[in-house]
Amino acid sequence: MIEYSKNFRLYITTCLRNPRYNPETMVMVTILNFMITEQGLREQLLATTVAHERPDLQEKKEQLIIESAKNRDTLYNIETQILEVLSSSEGNVLEDENAINILSSSKVLSEDIQEKQIIAVATETEIDDARQKYVPVAKHSAILFFCISELANIDPMYQYSLGWFLNLFVNANLKSPKSKDLNERLQNLNEYFTKSIYENVCRSLFEKDKLVISFVMCIGILTSRVSVLVLLLVYKEHD
Repeated sequence: MIEYSKNFRLYITTCLRNPRYNPETMVMVTILNFMITEQGLREQLLATTVAHERPDLQEKKEQLIIESAKNRDTLYNIETQILEVLSSSEGNVLEDENAINILSSSKVLSEDIQEKQIIAVATETEIDDARQKYVPVAKHSAILFFCISELANIDPMYQYSLGWFLNLFVNANLKSPKSKDLNERLQNLNEYFTKSIYENVCRSLFEKDKLVISFVMCIGILTSRVSVLVLLLVYKEHD
């Protein structure tokens, strides 16, 4: 006989994309899906694209994130220091010269940090506006990833890693035709990457399944375009 412990936990992993269990099992377990979401993949692809196309923006954004974190940490330390001064002071705080000096310097430093934060927020907004111009590439590429992920429903052998996909995406950023015109550059990126994905995936498919990937990719791209058109029409009607 083995005594039951409430602290006992059993973790099981599976490579199945959509595991199915009977109701009796489902009520006793917690299932965690570690598959990347479309929104998360878009953000990752957007950061990769901006890092290659506008490294100045990416570097500036990273510096702003670090600076904002340091400012928040400094503000927290200032607040802690003020609370310590108020709690440790005896008698009237206004008569304690050391406490007055600490409070004065803390106020000056706090105002300076708040001004920096306001500038940082405005700068970050400008950077994000510039980054948004590359969203179509990230959205298009994310759709392609989930299109090829569907191939596992045809044959379990057709599975492709995120690392492999990201490597192809980086190569597309490096090798696709350059252009000073942003719209043309975005189109070049999408066309080059679409062709690259199709050719690389087809190498691992049976001949009978090559038409399927063409169909799936076409439907995925057209569906995303239709969704954008519907949103634009709805926006115009409300406007």
